[in-house]
Amino acid sequence: MAVRYILSDYVDKAMAHAIYDKLEDGSFAGRIPSCKGVVAFDNSLRKCEEELRSTLEDWILLGLKLGHRLPVIDGVDLNKEPKHERMGTL
Repeated sequence: MAVRYILSDYVDKAMAHAIYDKLEDGSFAGRIPSCKGVVAFDNSLRKCEEELRSTLEDWILLGLKLGHRLPVIDGVDLNKEPKHERMGTL
């Protein structure tokens, strides 16, 4: 049985929707349209992608802490209430 990590899945799927633009000064801007406010800028595309991933991770954690509704991305829904199993069932 494969182990799934819902936060990792969410980040990977969101990053697959990232859009990057090369700016006039040669730097890059990245954004994830479904995640309002998740943007990043850097001088290289690779660094911009790293910065965007970091920004997305912070955005998710803050949203969860504040109880914000996060967008469902490719079927991954972080808004669901966790299901708790009884210890005897494990």
